[in-house]
Formats: sequence, C-alpha cells, structure tokens
Amino acid sequence: MNVSLRPPDAAFVRNALFCLTIPALGASSISTLAAPSATGAFSEFSLPNPGSGPTTVAIARDGTVWFTESAGNRIGRMAADGSGIVEYALPHPNSSPRIITAGSDGNFWFSEHLGNRMGRITPAGVITEFDIPTPDSQPRATALGRDGNVWFGEFAAGKIGRVTPQGVITEFAIPTPNSGPRALAAGPDGNIWFSEFHASKIGRMTLDGKVTEFDLPRPNSGPGDITAGADGQMWFVELNGRMDGRVVDGNRVVRITLDGKVTEFPIPSQGGSPINIAVGPDRNIWFTKAGKLGRVTPDGVITEFDLPTPGSGPTGLTAGSDRRPPDYLIDKLWFTESAGNKLAFLSFTR
Repeated sequence: MNVSLRPPDAAFVRNALFCLTIPALGASSISTLAAPSATGAFSEFSLPNPGSGPTTVAIARDGTVWFTESAGNRIGRMAADGSGIVEYALPHPNSSPRIITAGSDGNFWFSEHLGNRMGRITPAGVITEFDIPTPDSQPRATALGRDGNVWFGEFAAGKIGRVTPQGVITEFAIPTPNSGPRALAAGPDGNIWFSEFHASKIGRMTLDGKVTEFDLPRPNSGPGDITAGADGQMWFVELNGRMDGRVVDGNRVVRITLDGKVTEFPIPSQGGSPINIAVGPDRNIWFTKAGKLGRVTPDGVITEFDLPTPGSGPTGLTAGSDRRPPDYLIDKLWFTESAGNKLAFLSFTR
C-alpha cells in the first residue's frame, strides 16, 4: 500500500536555522582534500503524521533522503532540500521498520524488527518483504557488504543474516550463545563487523560465515551501533543505562583496529546514552545522544553540541555512507529526531 502526501507546507514543515560555534574540524589522515567544516546551521523538517517515530536515515546517490518510521510503520522519502515528503505504509501492521540502507541493486533495504522480515523498497515505492527463517529473530542493523548483499543482525536469535538482491536469506550462528548482535557494519577488510550487546564483545565475520570475537575491557560495556571509520578502523558506541533488559555502563565511543585492539574514549556528558554512530562530511566520527550531536576526531577527542530542539530524541544519522567504508559522503549530516517527529541536518561547507 502506497500513501502519497502533498509537498510540505508551513502547516507541518519548519526549516529553521540555528547558529552555534563549532571549532575547525580535523580530517583523517587518508583524506586528500581539505575537510569540510560544519556551518553551525541546523535545518529541521516535521513529519506530517504525529508519532511516526523516525528512526534511521539513508541517502540515495541522487541526494534523495529515505527513512524508517518505526512507530508509524512506514518508509518515508523526501527530496534533498526536505520537500516532497512521501510515505509508504508497510503491508503488515506493527512491523516496526528499524534500520535502512542502500542496496547494490538500486533499492533500499530495511529490517522489520517486530515483523521478522527484511524489506526492500524501490525508488518508486514498491515494497517487497522476505521472511526470516528463524522465528522472532528481531532483526536490527543492516549494511551493504562488499559482496553486494545486505547483511543484518538478528538480536534475539544470536545470528547474522545475509540477503541477496533477489531476497534469498542465509543465516550464520554466532559462537557465543545469547550474544545479542545489536548492530553491524561492513569493514574495509571486506568482513562484517558486529556488536554483541549481551556478551560485551565485538565480532568479525568473513563473507562465508567464519567468526572471530574480541572481548571488550569491561563485562557490562553494552556495545551498540558500529561503523567503518575514515581512518580504516571500526568505531562503535557503548550504550549507557537500562537497555534491552540490562543495565550497562558504557557512555563511550570506541575504536577497534582490524586486528582487535580496543581503545575507549569516555563521552564528556554523563546523562543519557549514545545511540547511533556515522562518519560525517568532515570524515570524523559523529554520534547522537540525548539532545546532542557528538564529534570524535581520529585521535579520540570528543566534542558535543546541543541541538536546537530540546528533547527531540536524536537517533539515526548519516552523511551517505551507511555502516560501510565512507566512499560516498554529502555535505549534510542528516539525523532523525524520534521524539520530535522530525528529520534534520547539520550543514557543512568546504
């Protein structure tokens, strides 16, 4: 079922600019051009349906913005300037679409966390769903692998899944029982890297399913979202507080080398939990956390910036490279505001 909405107008879209002072940003050592700098200008776009719960966002190569609405049970699309919002209702109620990523086939792929399916949506909005063999697996993170397939984590099942562009699903078990794979990403080494929330480990899986696991320094670290950095290493957040039935003591951004060496960087603010992580237009690591965006330089220096709308609940973020090596970055850092029912971006300029 496709639901088309008129382009946004003043009744439900606010494109407001807010100024803040952001110091010059550092570039990674592999960047050959001067890194763009954040302008300090935020633009926000309200969604037409209340309580949609926008969760994660991905960027098409033409700049079109695609996003999941977990509470609204829809996939949304808007133009690069925030206009022309269109929403597509999922075929099954209460599917809870969670993480969306661009596939190798020109379509977007997303997990249905409560629907136990992987979904595919074409640029025209045609949705096809594929059942996951393991019941109640709670699929979460998705990422495009070097093999052209989309990989996903099954949080409740303790497995990593792979879905081909044709929809064929293969599952691989993680050696540690009840590990809770919360997030995954494609690494520069061609492997799939994933966080094991319950086990306080980071896993590395080859494309044929062989797993190596790396213990984190603390047993209740709560590893969450993970991505490939511009420095050729993997980066992830450690969650904080009560999450998924556990109390974890994280509140850190962490770098893990491709051979498993872990370095933790404490986040300055104590309240709340970091949620998602991504490479920004400046090629630094950025994360969302309780009314803030955080920036992490390659040497681990963290700076946090307050968002213009208090209590907006920033969640997913992207500058175009979704949980994979940053070979495509635009000049905006897009993020969802789940509690505020908005999408927003921070502008960058060279």
